[in-house]
Amino acid sequence: MTAVLEISGLRKTYRSRKGVRNALDGFDMVVEAGQVHGFLGPNGSGKTTTLRTLLGLIKPNEGRMAILGQPVPQHLPQVAGQVGAIVESPQFFANLTAETTLSLLADAGGVDPRRVPAVLELVGLRDRAKERVKTYSLGMKQRLAVASALLKEPKLLILDEPANGLDPGGIREMRTLMRDLSASGMTVLLSSHILGEIQLICDSVTIIAAGRRVAAGSVAEVLASHTSTTVRVRLEPGVDLPGAAEILRAAGAAITLENDHFTVANAGNPAQITKLLAERQIYVAELTPVSADLEDVFLELTGTAPVDGGNRQVDQVSAATRGGWGQ
Repeated sequence: MTAVLEISGLRKTYRSRKGVRNALDGFDMVVEAGQVHGFLGPNGSGKTTTLRTLLGLIKPNEGRMAILGQPVPQHLPQVAGQVGAIVESPQFFANLTAETTLSLLADAGGVDPRRVPAVLELVGLRDRAKERVKTYSLGMKQRLAVASALLKEPKLLILDEPANGLDPGGIREMRTLMRDLSASGMTVLLSSHILGEIQLICDSVTIIAAGRRVAAGSVAEVLASHTSTTVRVRLEPGVDLPGAAEILRAAGAAITLENDHFTVANAGNPAQITKLLAERQIYVAELTPVSADLEDVFLELTGTAPVDGGNRQVDQVSAATRGGWGQ
């Protein structure tokens, strides 16, 4: 596949009275054509700095960046017309209507004015197009921002928290829109804190922490590389559930007790669970692995400092998931 976006060794340092802070510390990212790519990281991890640097709003200290095969920021004027972007909270003139706002933007950018009703339809604002922006909710303003980024029919669409302020129905519509844009051949780089949505919508992800990449690859690969050792245990009806859990806990198992089952979070060898319980004449009715989701992986990777310089790839499994009780 062709890379639409490439970042290699990107560094950005800020100096203040408190000393030197590395906002980006050798960050790498690749986004392939036609994908919806999730860009994830906790607050302060370097996501917005990366996007602003990519768009020529911040000058990096070092590193290489390319959009559509062109080095940036050197050749940003040549590719800017093929990139649509929303970074941080967009601002609009409150007394203008959405239609007027987009018409002015289209005129300034040399865009066919027929794109205005088309993008309003795409983001679900057609029926509210003649209302002033000051009457819009936060979610509607987000839709308007997305519409403005789509005016140029970009090859690369960069969206920073586009679901901010949307209700569940609006989030679902935004998900459908991103998928439709990708199916049409557009590449979407999506930064979001709604990890469940990222897992549903994205083909691939890059996770950043402390200015460094800590994981990258397809969603399936990232999840597979951090397979959970947690299992769900159900016993035969009438069995003393807390008593059975205590037997395993005494042997070193990390137990979470629920109403009708319990989970073992560190089950390196699930067979030990059935063995220990059977020795007490307690028999297991269900023993099911609990799959890791993107939130689990995200918290694991960003909750502590990277141990290997920050460039851990999807074929490496963290120590936390590699071993476990009962091996």
